[in-house]
Amino acid sequence: MADTALAEIARWRANVAGLVTDCCKEWDLRAGAAYVPGVCGHVVRVERADGTPAVLKVWWPHREAEQEADALERWDGDGAVRVLARDDERYALLLERCEPGAFLSTADDPLDVFVDLLPRLWRSGDGFRPLAEEAEFWIEHDLQDVADTRLKDAALRYLAELVPSQGEQVLLHQDLHGENVLSAQREPWLVIDPKPLAGEREFSVAPIVRSFELGHSKRDALYRLDRLCSDLALDRDRALGWTVAQTVAWSGGSDSIDTHMETVRWLLEAA
Repeated sequence: MADTALAEIARWRANVAGLVTDCCKEWDLRAGAAYVPGVCGHVVRVERADGTPAVLKVWWPHREAEQEADALERWDGDGAVRVLARDDERYALLLERCEPGAFLSTADDPLDVFVDLLPRLWRSGDGFRPLAEEAEFWIEHDLQDVADTRLKDAALRYLAELVPSQGEQVLLHQDLHGENVLSAQREPWLVIDPKPLAGEREFSVAPIVRSFELGHSKRDALYRLDRLCSDLALDRDRALGWTVAQTVAWSGGSDSIDTHMETVRWLLEAA
């Protein structure tokens, strides 16, 4: 992530307490403890006026999260947390709380859960940013900063092949890793934190394949790729290509760059 963006996030975070206070007044909430903060967001446990537990999420505005509320509303609680209220001007959401809130990465068979969830998330992609547009952004911006020319060239080669030949465009969660699905009461597992796009289904496996929380070895990554593609009738070669392309493009904004690049190298060896 660029230094200018990090500086903007720091300025936003300096004012986040006031933002939380404003949202609590607007929605008549009582604030509790905050969750561990993400890079661009601040999430707080809250109670509504009737005592119902909920979650208040505010975030620094950035392109990947622009349509988060829209995606959650389209899923309407089917496999994902429900939106209870939204304030687009403040970039704030009041969300259903997941309790006990354990990460899917702690489950006995996380892939079995993903196989159940993904088809439920593949709603109409109408109105969401196209994967083709996102790929163009990666080419013009993110991939320009990749130092490893072999990995950069592989990502560009896959994008040139995959973007114009996509299948049906569905709603995608492009950050669906092992810690963006939480245990809950309404359903055993619920999806959180979408960074939505409209694109072909094969793209869906990319964040899961590189999810080191589910095990980090060549065998683990290839098992996730093969299992998901087999169980969901997806094209393995296309899923592998999307995983390589997105993972390389996202590498500059990740604290786990070395781990993710190792996964990319394993995939290229297996291609």
